[in-house]
Amino acid sequence: MKILILNCGSSSIKYKLIEMIGEQTLSYGLMERIGMHDGLLYHHFQKDGELKEKKMVREIPDYNTGVKLIINTLIHSDYGVVSDTSEISAVGHRVVHGGEKFASSVLINSDVRQDIRDCIELAPLHNPHNLRGIKACEMLLSGIPQVAVFDTAFHQTMPKWAYIYGLPYLLYQKYDIRRYGFHGTSHRYVSERVSALIGQPIEELKIITCHLGNGCSIAAIEKGKSVDTSMGFTPLEGLVMGTRCGNIDPTVVFHLIGREGLSLGEVVTLLNKQSGLYGISGVSNDMREILQEIKENNSRASLALEIFCYQIRKYIASYAGVLNGADVIVFTAGIGENVPLVRQKCCEKLAFMGVNIDEEKNDAAIGKESIISRQSSKVKVFCIPTNEELIIARDTKKIVQSLKGE
Repeated sequence: MKILILNCGSSSIKYKLIEMIGEQTLSYGLMERIGMHDGLLYHHFQKDGELKEKKMVREIPDYNTGVKLIINTLIHSDYGVVSDTSEISAVGHRVVHGGEKFASSVLINSDVRQDIRDCIELAPLHNPHNLRGIKACEMLLSGIPQVAVFDTAFHQTMPKWAYIYGLPYLLYQKYDIRRYGFHGTSHRYVSERVSALIGQPIEELKIITCHLGNGCSIAAIEKGKSVDTSMGFTPLEGLVMGTRCGNIDPTVVFHLIGREGLSLGEVVTLLNKQSGLYGISGVSNDMREILQEIKENNSRASLALEIFCYQIRKYIASYAGVLNGADVIVFTAGIGENVPLVRQKCCEKLAFMGVNIDEEKNDAAIGKESIISRQSSKVKVFCIPTNEELIIARDTKKIVQSLKGE
């Protein structure tokens, strides 16, 4: 069974084709600049036992054109990996927001499409594009089952005291204002993976997972279920991130409107796109560039790093309180997988809860599965590359097989 995974953004599509026998990635790629005459497609594919790359520049005016180009690329005689679309058994879609309606992945039908549409109010920057990808596949891959896998679904196991805000309860009832959490497929993958790596059932573990990329979130996972997470009603809440501010006093918004004369939309842009590592350092949202600036004695870059790691450390400690201890901490995503200094700084001063990092193991763990804590460490600490597409593929396979009664 071959499953196509699509992750449709505002002007981009990430994709992966996975052969579920052996869970082998046959092809993956990134399409950028949708809606422009100079759209780009970076296509990677397995050929003659080697991983190869094909770059294309095309006019990609809309999602139908984009998805069609991806499909034609996958079946191309020179750089394709399947001979015909009939070899694609199903399509799994990453959908950012499922609200309270979805606690698991589902087969897409007209009712599900409408439910995703109803959640646009909660995720106006994401769900519309997810729907466009679904619609394009319905036109281009008619009859092939499609499955929606929601970022928010994994966190639907949070108890009410973790997701209800200190606002009038009526606002939750009227407008669904609550903590939802995001990066659910990533938190789910690495928690399941670390359970397999240490050979202990996930139902016996208390795990703190740290997804650290341009967007960042931390989750407290008990018995395989999310019981709390740092992102909230939107992905703005929680940690300082690449360009997002994370937690602030809400009154700051009104102060900025009054003192700077900003509109509400301008404040939203400032908090989401001009803050975080980028806003503090004044240099970049890219941790690699910030670390380079630190080497050149840029004090604001140093401050950005300190704030970033301090907040992660604070959340880890607080989630140990939520879980009444912790067995495992996992670092994942771009920064979590590739920046040993960040992992080291996040774990310092956590000796009180039994965290003891092995510096040599930590320094060597770049983009690969590794335990980075000492043997004497009460809490095991891991670096595990995330694989959200594999979670989407597994859920899609399970749902499609259930349709066939397998």
